[in-house]
Amino acid sequence: MRLLQQIHSADLQTFDWCLKRKHHQHMVSASRWISRTADGYLYVFAALMVCYFSRWDILQILAYAFAIERIAYFFLKNKLKRNRPPQAIPGYQSIIKPSDQFSFPSGHTSAAFLVATIGSVYDPIYWLLLMVWAPLVGISRVMLGVHFPTDILAGSLLGFLIAQFCLYFLLPSFPAL
Repeated sequence: MRLLQQIHSADLQTFDWCLKRKHHQHMVSASRWISRTADGYLYVFAALMVCYFSRWDILQILAYAFAIERIAYFFLKNKLKRNRPPQAIPGYQSIIKPSDQFSFPSGHTSAAFLVATIGSVYDPIYWLLLMVWAPLVGISRVMLGVHFPTDILAGSLLGFLIAQFCLYFLLPSFPAL
């Protein structure tokens, strides 16, 4: 129980540090933009591009991975029921209104890491871009005040592990971790 209290305390301190930087309007604008890239529209565009190039193997893995990730995300979020910062911190208001009630894990971050991991395997040219984008999605969610840092860590781990699982079982040439 003491460990959980220490994690929660570190979470609040990190969250507070991020919030002290949110008064910079360019940080808020950038966070909004980056967060929106993980709202789902980009994923539809990416799926259309995959179809355009007839990469049905990628589409199949992404479809299975997203199905597993969304089920796991929904289950964890509704089972653990961790309050978002505005409900957990008296008097605090987030910059944006989240789409659901609970914060753990971050669905935006989970999906971003899932796409970044699978996308990097299929097209290593985009590895750096994707591996910068996915953490920025998570950071933006903290900066907008709708997630704690551990929500982001859990989301990134969830997305990465599900991507690895799907790649390992659906792509015969993929090496195990």
